[in-house]
Amino acid sequence: MVQAIGIDVGGTLTKVAFFEHNQQLKLLHFPSVDLHIVSEWITSYKEDIQIGLTGGRAEQLKTFLRSHENLQYLVEFDATIAGVNYQLKKDNHEFTDAVITNIGTGTSIHSLKGTEHERIAGTGIGGGTLLGMSALMTGIHQFDEIVELSALGSRSEVDMLVSDIYFGNKTPIDGGLTASNFGDAGLRPLMERSKEDVLATVQGLVGEVISTLSIQCAFAEDIEHIVYIGSTLANNEPLQKIIGNYTKRKKRTPIFLTDNGYSGAIGALLSKIDGK
Repeated sequence: MVQAIGIDVGGTLTKVAFFEHNQQLKLLHFPSVDLHIVSEWITSYKEDIQIGLTGGRAEQLKTFLRSHENLQYLVEFDATIAGVNYQLKKDNHEFTDAVITNIGTGTSIHSLKGTEHERIAGTGIGGGTLLGMSALMTGIHQFDEIVELSALGSRSEVDMLVSDIYFGNKTPIDGGLTASNFGDAGLRPLMERSKEDVLATVQGLVGEVISTLSIQCAFAEDIEHIVYIGSTLANNEPLQKIIGNYTKRKKRTPIFLTDNGYSGAIGALLSKIDGK
């Protein structure tokens, strides 16, 4: 019997977390454009079920749930950090200080030191950028297809590296670093590029901007570990590889949680389980 549900209503996806009768954590997601489907799923349970609700579009979902009296809204940042702490323990990580980078439609970056946390940075570059740029440049709208095709592409003839600028001369910084995302694209028309290469380069742009900002925050806060979370990373090995490699290159430790898109929903669930 399900007694409580945690819901994170994001700009693109609505994530749901609950414990089944055997105390196994169950995770689901729905498109946020179809909130009536989410409400129908919830109302299939008894009306007195405990609901923890968070996320940017939580107020919209609440309009579908007026009959539910046991509904509590949580500040998104608080719910996300609570979920991250739960997941870190579940994945056997023992550190207490970390930069938390939440890659949703945009990206929000937090400092976690023990039990204290605060938002320290953010950027409009995120999953919305990945989907939007991919659609505009290739006509492909589906996330799974973008990920699949990007894994087959190469950024080598679209991005401009530091070494490309110096033409074999000694570079003042690592020549393998990206000097300009899409910097070589002007040398040949876009229609002559393969969709795979373009999508790989979009992933590179998103990954490098987010990891660069996260690394700068980690240095400023004197923190080693950067925990990358968010639905944009789910089953997105190319993006995880870009972010992970760049973070390691800059002498910081990247952490990718097992269920990296569900931290907010898990935190919202825990608020009802723990009686907070």
